[in-house]
Amino acid sequence: MRLSTVLLPIHRWGEGQKIWRRAEELGFHAAYTYDHLSWRSFRDRPWFGAVPTLTAAATATRSIRLGTLVTSPNFRHPVTLAKDLISLDDVSDGRITLGIGAGGTGFDATVLGQEPWTPKERADRFAEFVPLLDRLLTEDSVTYDGTHYSAVEARDIPGCAQRPRLPFAVAATGPRGLKLAARHGQAWVTTGDPKLFETGTPEQSRAAISGQIDRLGKACAEIGREVSEVEKILLTGFTPDRDGPMKSLDAFVDFAGRHFELGITEIAVHAPIPDSEFAADQRVYEQIATEAPAQLRR
Repeated sequence: MRLSTVLLPIHRWGEGQKIWRRAEELGFHAAYTYDHLSWRSFRDRPWFGAVPTLTAAATATRSIRLGTLVTSPNFRHPVTLAKDLISLDDVSDGRITLGIGAGGTGFDATVLGQEPWTPKERADRFAEFVPLLDRLLTEDSVTYDGTHYSAVEARDIPGCAQRPRLPFAVAATGPRGLKLAARHGQAWVTTGDPKLFETGTPEQSRAAISGQIDRLGKACAEIGREVSEVEKILLTGFTPDRDGPMKSLDAFVDFAGRHFELGITEIAVHAPIPDSEFAADQRVYEQIATEAPAQLRR
């Protein structure tokens, strides 16, 4: 199992660069950041852009993978996003992973003045966004006239440093999203079942995740792909366990081991942020980074 971290873009770079470098020193497989214009309880607190943050992180680190967890169509367009991603992949020497999802109903959904999209509208847009972005990152020139997105001779030369393109980690739980993950994803992302967050149990959450993985397997089988080819990432902090796995090394190893048994291959934990939903003991976080991987290999 791979162990990764999520570093929210809340620090001025003089401090932020130390946190990204520390993530690499601790041996995390990847360091991700959210791609929002603001987020929930941080709406009136400092919050920086994902692409500039990742660009700076690419120059401040040497080997750790970097990426978004996740980008969405809420305020992104495939043409401009593709150009940013190609540039990021070049600056990082091929270390970028794009986490991508259908978006939600929060601040990002209305900040540009639009009405929030319905679940169907989000699914419809996502179904266009991902295949078009795939083409933009693999073809030198793309023309496309869709319902929601268009591209007219969009040039993306020289393409990604990673070939044929940087990997997609597709966040999805519904049938249409899982089909996109099966066809276009090198990885799949889940946060569990959001309906269980408030009143569910850890056991119910694991059963829900197991069901999601089964449905991903069926979506892969429909196109003749082995589900084992798709990495399975769990973004922690949104299951009924909440911050329980971050209470101690033993608690995390138990949590991670149970999810490894379900088929999860990578777990991403949030770096501690005081006075937030991600408050945790920094010492435990670092102990998890340095000691949990060896225990999970046994």
